[in-house]
Amino acid sequence: MCMHNTPFCDKIKEKIIKAENSGKLNGPFIPFIFGSLIFLSLFVLAIYRGENISAVWILVLALSSYFVGYRYYSRFIANRVFRLDPLNPTPAHIFNNGYDFVPTNRYVVFGHHFAAISGAGPLVGPVLAAQMGYLPATLWIIFGVVLAGAVQDMVILVISTRSKAKSLGEIASEQLGKFAGTLVLLGIYSILTILMAVLALVVVKAMFESPWGVFTIFMTIPIAMVMGVWMWKIKPGDVALPSLFGFLALIASLIAGRFIALHPELSKLFSLSEKQIAIFLIIYGASASVLPVWLLLAPRDYLSTFLKIGTVVILAVGIFLAIPEIKMPAITQFINGDGPVWKGDLVPFLFITIACGAISGFHSLVSSGTTPKLLDKETDARFVGYAGMLMESFVAVMALIAAVTMDPGIYFAINSPQSEIGKTVESAVEKIKTWGFYINAEDIENLARAIEEKTILSRTGGAPSLAIGIALIFSKVFGEHLVAFFYHFIILFEALFILTTIDAGTRIGRFIFQDLAGRLIAKLGDYNSMFSSFIATFVTVSLWGYFLYTGVVDPYGGIKTFWPIFGIANQLLASMALIIATTYLINNRKLKYAFITAIPMFFVVFNTSFGALQKIFHSDPKIGFLAHASYLKEALLKGQLPANIPSPAVAQRVIFGDYLNVFVLSLYLVIVSFVFITAVSRWGKVISERKNNKSV
Repeated sequence: MCMHNTPFCDKIKEKIIKAENSGKLNGPFIPFIFGSLIFLSLFVLAIYRGENISAVWILVLALSSYFVGYRYYSRFIANRVFRLDPLNPTPAHIFNNGYDFVPTNRYVVFGHHFAAISGAGPLVGPVLAAQMGYLPATLWIIFGVVLAGAVQDMVILVISTRSKAKSLGEIASEQLGKFAGTLVLLGIYSILTILMAVLALVVVKAMFESPWGVFTIFMTIPIAMVMGVWMWKIKPGDVALPSLFGFLALIASLIAGRFIALHPELSKLFSLSEKQIAIFLIIYGASASVLPVWLLLAPRDYLSTFLKIGTVVILAVGIFLAIPEIKMPAITQFINGDGPVWKGDLVPFLFITIACGAISGFHSLVSSGTTPKLLDKETDARFVGYAGMLMESFVAVMALIAAVTMDPGIYFAINSPQSEIGKTVESAVEKIKTWGFYINAEDIENLARAIEEKTILSRTGGAPSLAIGIALIFSKVFGEHLVAFFYHFIILFEALFILTTIDAGTRIGRFIFQDLAGRLIAKLGDYNSMFSSFIATFVTVSLWGYFLYTGVVDPYGGIKTFWPIFGIANQLLASMALIIATTYLINNRKLKYAFITAIPMFFVVFNTSFGALQKIFHSDPKIGFLAHASYLKEALLKGQLPANIPSPAVAQRVIFGDYLNVFVLSLYLVIVSFVFITAVSRWGKVISERKNNKSV
């Protein structure tokens, strides 16, 4: 692994040789090896400037850190903090009803959990964060997940499993009181509605007029149902043969989808409009919510994981083979908050932008929603919760590498809006050169032709940039003539990657609504009641489906109104999850271990609250909602609307959206603040009582 001739590398090689010769490549030598790799990778990435740096070093740092985190830190949490016991009955066995509660093979549960938690965040967040340089994003993605994100997912999963698979809000009621629990339930249900609509809109944009993607994703539904019947009814417990069938059928669907996309008649059949895709997603989400979990949701998520992990692993191998250079600087001038891709300072907005690549509040809903109802053994929580989040972080690392290994000029040409670089290739080239990045018009035009697109200018959002970056890496390994194929394949991959959050998210929303409604009408809170399940599903799908559909038909309405607060809402949800987890540990006589969630909790609560306040009160109209509303009001009075606001009527709607976002963010901040203050008060009482008991 030592790619530079240094005395430090020579010492590592000598120790490895001695250990191999003595047969002592186990025990304390393992942490020394991986600790050395972490140190060396950090040195090369953060300090070494002698030559161009290979992206392989980012992979080495990530894999070494993941190994240490999973082998040692997650084992410490499992064995010392919670003392997980495979003999403890899980809710899947206690309440086994063949509908929501179903004991499931740990690998199938891992597939479901990973598919459910891995949405748009790890794909586009790191790509957007790359504008500040490769180093800040690399450090937060890797060390943030080891110490915060994976810890949250595992700890919430264990707590929910030991609390009879209760939701995060119900756990909050037990640990903080009924009123705080009700606030948490209301907060997470509204946040989930926003998250679902945003993720669904991303899928709509990715599948729009994409017959390859539509056909392949449609085929995963019957394939998954066959796998479900096979694994749970025809031959219960058999995973190998259904998995082989699913894998081969998925590959066949991918190949057939490509053929259909190129066929002049069949392609029309599967070229759906945005409205049609939105309706399909609404129907699919409702179906996945009410059908038995073993029939559609779990096997389809498991099936999707084949493509997700397979693509990521192949990309990792491709990086090791191609050894692409990191072309983005370690830190760019845009850490001052005035970047062209997005506005805001490194603290707090880099951590919010990366989101799910390091920690995500949505994951806590999955860890207290569908997953604890499927766990066969309590000890599976470590593999499913901690390793599942490490895998998502690895996806984020791949996305970051795809962004930082392309020429910076190309990166900014793709990700910068027209308001920053203009509408023509010439204006883009001149503007990007002023930022210190060389680019010429031929580079932009040649790349657009290579991927069979009219232009790559201002393809904002992160998804097109990710597809281009990965396609360029794949083309170096498999041939540059395949760059267009890989580009369109990654677009399909992104849609499939995100779609799996729709089914699990809708089912989780159903659980949360039942928890809320059950406080008013007990029968509506019964998970075993098909009537209450249908009511909860209808309400949940109607809410996020309304925001999705209106966002599709109205470019300034629906979920697009809440798009700017998507990242902050998700991180505020993580704040509440970590507060609740810390309270559980303290309440259950684990004060000395509370640091595992308390440290990331304080960081996430402070950083996200600071970000929310900046989004509300910042004086820059490109960041603060109030400032933006004032800016548009003044523009209306002067009759000089900005280019992206076509009429006074639209300006009024955007101003209303700004004030609405201020209200929603303020409400979320009040809820998080109340939960935090209630928790701190609770901690103080518990600690004081125990001190008094000891003195007696």
